[in-house]
Amino acid sequence: MIQATKAREKRKPLSRDDLITDAVVYGLCLMVLLLVAYPMLYVISCSFSDPDAVIRGEVTLFPKGLTLDGYRQIVDYKPIWTGYRNTIFYTVTATALNLLVTAPCAYALSRRELWGRRHFMALFTFTMFFSGGMIPHYLLMKELRLLNTVWAMIIPGAISTYNMIITRTYFENSIPPEVQEAAIIDGCGNGRLFFSVVLPLSKPIIAVLILFYGVSHWNAYFNAMIYLSDAELYPLQLILRNILLLGEMNDMMGLDAESQRMLIYLMRLKEVMKYGIIVLASLPMMILYPFLQKYFVQGVMVGAIKG
Repeated sequence: MIQATKAREKRKPLSRDDLITDAVVYGLCLMVLLLVAYPMLYVISCSFSDPDAVIRGEVTLFPKGLTLDGYRQIVDYKPIWTGYRNTIFYTVTATALNLLVTAPCAYALSRRELWGRRHFMALFTFTMFFSGGMIPHYLLMKELRLLNTVWAMIIPGAISTYNMIITRTYFENSIPPEVQEAAIIDGCGNGRLFFSVVLPLSKPIIAVLILFYGVSHWNAYFNAMIYLSDAELYPLQLILRNILLLGEMNDMMGLDAESQRMLIYLMRLKEVMKYGIIVLASLPMMILYPFLQKYFVQGVMVGAIKG
């Protein structure tokens, strides 16, 4: 207690310039927080608000006329849950494939004794800036007979060059070469070295890959829009896109054209349902991120600064 008191007494007061700098930094952080948090709070508030209040623009920060009618209608709409099921399958399966391909590839390219690794890296980097385009990709998928199958959402994005480069940089700079050399002296081959030494020391970058790939697959809809024609295979984001942009709400609400009163009510309810679907589509990633945040920050900083 005495030592803590002495430490506080020895601490120099902040100068005027330091106070101004701190005030500017905190002000900017608060501004960024408001810019990020307000749209999220607005969407959540609208999803629980009265449809008339949403249409009139009376909802600003908190719900007005609290109601769950929009969520009740969403729960009764089967395609939403079909899309959820498909998206979870695509995300989990594709992310597992991404890790299976990215980590060994990055490890191989991080080994200095790999012959021609610079040429391999040049070929990988080339694909980041140039590609065949959408039509050749579509023709390739057609020749491989992957159109309108679940594999059309999984195989084309098996590896991201950007993520592979980050992972390779992590392996090169964050895992001591002495540890790997000691394992090799003890008789480890490359396979055992990778699985028994490198991977256990790579939790931060693995968490980064899971988050990057997982969010990418969860939000993906473009490949589904091009390669899928069966609505039973649609991911959640494509269903959400059709609802938000194409106005496909008739089937969702069982629209009865003969009932004008029901028509008006459903058109009002449609606005609230849009916000509710956005909340449900974003919820899994919002739940996952806090568990990976610690590793995410560490892995990104190592891969970025030392790279």
